[in-house]
Amino acid sequence: MPREIRLNAFDMFCPGHIQQGLWTHPQDQSVRMNDIRYWMEYAQRLEKGLFDGIFFADVLGVYDVFGGSPDAAVRNAVQIPANDPSIVIPAMAAVTKHLGFGITCNLTYEQPFLFARRMSTLDHLTGGRIGWNIVTGYLDSAARAIGLKGQTAHDDRYDLADEFMSLVYKLWEGSWDDDALVMDREAGVFADPAKVRTIHHEGPQYKVDAMHLCSPSPQRTPVLYQAGSSDRGRRFAGTHAECVFVNGQKKEDVKAIVSDITSRAVANGRAAEDIKLFLGATLIIGRTEAEAQEKFAEYRRYASSEAALVHAAASMGIDFSRYDLDEPIETGKSQAIVSNIAIMNKAAGPKWTRRKLLEQMVLGSRQTPWVGSAEQIADTMICWSEETGIAGFNLSRTVTPASIDDVIDMLVPVLQERGVYKTSYTDGTYREKLFGHARLPASHTGASHNRSHLPQ
Repeated sequence: MPREIRLNAFDMFCPGHIQQGLWTHPQDQSVRMNDIRYWMEYAQRLEKGLFDGIFFADVLGVYDVFGGSPDAAVRNAVQIPANDPSIVIPAMAAVTKHLGFGITCNLTYEQPFLFARRMSTLDHLTGGRIGWNIVTGYLDSAARAIGLKGQTAHDDRYDLADEFMSLVYKLWEGSWDDDALVMDREAGVFADPAKVRTIHHEGPQYKVDAMHLCSPSPQRTPVLYQAGSSDRGRRFAGTHAECVFVNGQKKEDVKAIVSDITSRAVANGRAAEDIKLFLGATLIIGRTEAEAQEKFAEYRRYASSEAALVHAAASMGIDFSRYDLDEPIETGKSQAIVSNIAIMNKAAGPKWTRRKLLEQMVLGSRQTPWVGSAEQIADTMICWSEETGIAGFNLSRTVTPASIDDVIDMLVPVLQERGVYKTSYTDGTYREKLFGHARLPASHTGASHNRSHLPQ
């Protein structure tokens, strides 16, 4: 039986997300980002295409590594301006019934008690369709924005994240019993105080003595995404993540990541089927290969090399403006996204240059697009799914909404004909659609805080 392929739209509340420069294309509508109708229409499009969800990226700082200044980022709209994606989700949920919403929130700069309330609120308002992409950050500018001199070390951020997760699990899973809400109008009792408890937490980073302010939402804990591919990030994913977002240009590398993270999850007592990995991909689709190649050539004319270097400089923690075109790049010890440096070292060798980096960024990012007819793209996706074990793809936009419309109008029917894509949604929460159960399974570390899983 063929593997079902799942699709998420990968986007950000900004004009220039992954493929830098394409906001300048005359057909691109991402400049409408401040118009709430843009996002409502977007959500309706995705639900028409039976997408599992939209995965919102986010950053809390400006990209100021390239040239030691934010000027190039501001000039080229490299993920700035960037609005808060959590604000727009209720509007998108109001015009859809099934679409899931994965939101990136940097726990390093969040207060756990307030964050837990915000996510529970979103889970209530969406009817159980909220997911959280857990990140620890990689921008010094974000640290400075909240009064710090710079980021803490990469692995130390994950140590903080482990405690953060323990605390929010206690709030989401342990503060309220499922039957705490009585809502007895005659007796005047809304909730049973005996079934709502105060959470006491005192750890190295956080101290909380309070009950969760929200009643149990449909999922309690949001669907947990994570995108770290470093060794420490994979260890974190094996413990906490239900869905993992990976990037990679070679099947054998992605297959190894899938195997490693799944093995780590199993080693933590979890079932292999309770963790799914999604591959980042950029698709350029035509009704024929020639039409797709023509579209690709057109899009390349709008891509920005400078903007691409701005994005890469921030994500790798390297100021590429300091290097000549063919001067070997000194990677050193970065506190940014260390897996990005490892991927580049593997792709171009340890002494890669700006020229080699730019050769990879044909559409303004290091994610090489797949170009072809719908049938060819379907073949590619099925091959990646079967050979690597990924569950699906996070599709980054090129020209919006044209790139999403191409997927819906041309690719989805072919995937359905091949028997690898759903023809309708199943009912239930985001987690039910992905895994078949509404709440965290008993084997997940977060579920240990839920009294229904405790020995009676």
